[in-house]
Amino acid sequence: MSQSDDGVAGVDNTFRKKFDREEYLERAREREEKEAEGKLKSKSKGPPVQRKPLKHRDFQVDLESRLGKTQVVTPVAPLSQQAGYYCSVCECVVKDSANYLDHINGKKHQRALGMSMRVERASLEQVKQRFELLKKRKDTGGLTVQDFDERILKQQQEEEERKRQRREKKKEKKKEKEVAEEPEIDPDVAAMMGFGGFGSSKK
Repeated sequence: MSQSDDGVAGVDNTFRKKFDREEYLERAREREEKEAEGKLKSKSKGPPVQRKPLKHRDFQVDLESRLGKTQVVTPVAPLSQQAGYYCSVCECVVKDSANYLDHINGKKHQRALGMSMRVERASLEQVKQRFELLKKRKDTGGLTVQDFDERILKQQQEEEERKRQRREKKKEKKKEKEVAEEPEIDPDVAAMMGFGGFGSSKK
């Protein structure tokens, strides 16, 4: 502390932090030792996990089963019953179909399934086998042009039948409506009340 001219002792208010070099060197040594131990432990665990190569889905993604349905959503409901698309692998809910498709095709989901994002390279023999399989399927079980034309004709006939049935239903509803609107009045009662002619020539 310094003494001023009037005899009052001054205060050291610079607040400079004093660093202890020895303390920080000791902390650095401890940290390096811990990191070295951690590396040794990770090496002793074995080789890194080998993930399966990416493969195509063998199932159809269900995007339309709950389309147009009403559902009561409560905050205490389990995730699988909340609004949106539920992923049972990642245990999360995605709000729309586009984001759901992005999620199930994404890296996080594929890793949870145990797959890497790399595709297995096909050999020449596998490609030849695939071509043979497709060729056999085309020769035996594939659709011909005639089958395709028959299916189109059948669909057109079914559509015409549906239209005809709709027209008939409309006609029936119209007739029922007309019958319901015309109240049946007894002619004697109508004549007695003065509803006889209303300006018509019939008596």
